[in-house]
Parts: sequence; structure tokens; C-alpha cells
Amino acid sequence: MENTIISVKNVTMNFNMPREKVDNVKEYIIRKLKRKISFDKFTALDNVSIDIEKGEVVGIIGLNGSGKSTLLKLISGILKPSEGEIVTNGTISPLIELGAGFDMELTTRENIFLNGSVLGFERSFIREKYDEILDFAELRDFENVAIKNFSSGMVARLGFSIATLVKPDILIVDEILAVGDFLFQQKCEKRIADMMSGGTTVLIVSHSIEQIERLCSRIMWLDKGKVRMIGDTATVCEQYKNIQA
Repeated sequence: MENTIISVKNVTMNFNMPREKVDNVKEYIIRKLKRKISFDKFTALDNVSIDIEKGEVVGIIGLNGSGKSTLLKLISGILKPSEGEIVTNGTISPLIELGAGFDMELTTRENIFLNGSVLGFERSFIREKYDEILDFAELRDFENVAIKNFSSGMVARLGFSIATLVKPDILIVDEILAVGDFLFQQKCEKRIADMMSGGTTVLIVSHSIEQIERLCSRIMWLDKGKVRMIGDTATVCEQYKNIQA
């Protein structure tokens, strides 16, 4: 379809899980070289398909282990599917593992420039947006503190602030809105809402059904790697809540 920005067609994702417990990397390598490790195939996603149109806000729900984060990583290009095809049209900003590009020994200031460059921003652009990043993350008083001293929430706030500097065509959010206190979550939601109003397509995974209901127009429900239901937010969430009750 002309307005389709993400197309997921018959996607399956398999992982090999070692049958025996291996205590360390050295033992794993030795066993693998001697071919003494056997694997079981674990199917994280099983023949999943969905088309998402430009400007849609789609939520992905399901219990732990249902394949939600795996699907987001596949769409982001972090993983390649075992079978099937994923086509995306446009720039993608994946808020999946915020702060993955940080150096914990460096200060907030140093990491803003480091992470910004990892995300492809020019140094002059980061310099121009530096105060905005710091203030949005509420880390002005920690500008020269090494982030190894930060809580996970502080690291995530900084990551979110940098990653959402520009409006991508596709924004992928994995449980990121759970970071920080209620007021900070409201700030995150407002920034995402601003992106949505600018035509950004958004995919959200969240354990908060209330958050999904607030933000999303359509829902995909995954159950043990399979699509259980795709439909409008009210219908799918009602069914999901009935199962959870």
C-alpha cells in the first residue's frame, strides 16, 4: 500500500538455546569447538505479519516472553529474521536500550557528545542542543558527574532526551515510558505526542495498558510468539484485560 511505512510479512525468529548449563565463556567456547554443546530451537516469533501506515500509533501488548521486544528489534534492524521479510521506509529512532552507547566512566557532558555521535548527530548540532538535552533529562546538577554513579532511571532519562532530539519517520519505544517519576513520564508522553502530531509513526511496547489506551490507535496482541489479535485499541484492550482478570 502507498502509505505503508512498515511491512512485516510472515516473520519467524528462532534462537538456539544451549541444553546444558555453561558457567563461563571459556567453557562455552571449548565445548562448542569440541561439538559437545547441543541446542534446542526456541521460536520467539512465529509467522507474524502486520502492515503499519504512516502516522499510525501502534501498541504491542502481551505477557513477558510473548516476543514483543524481539519484534521491535527486528523492525529496528538490530536483529535479522530467520524467515520472512521486513520492509521499512524512512528514518528509525529505536528507544529500546537507552544508554547502550554510554561510557559509564565518563561524565554526563562527555556522554551527551559521545551518544549523540553514535546516533549520527553532528557535534555542532549537539552543542546547539546541549542545554535542551540536559534540562529535559533534569540532570543540570549532574553535568560533570560520571554516570556510573547514576540510577538506571537517570541513565534512561538522559538516553531518552538525546534520542528524541530529532523527529524520525519511525519512533520505536520499548518500556521507556516507565522511567523516572510520574511528572517525567508525562514529559516523555508529551514529547512523543509532539512527534505524533508531526506525522511520526510510533510503535510502543508497554506493560501499562492505561498508557497504551492513551497513546495508541491500533493494537497488536502477541501470545507466545503468535499474533493473537490485531485491531482498534478499545476492542483489543478489552479482550486482553478480560484474559488478565
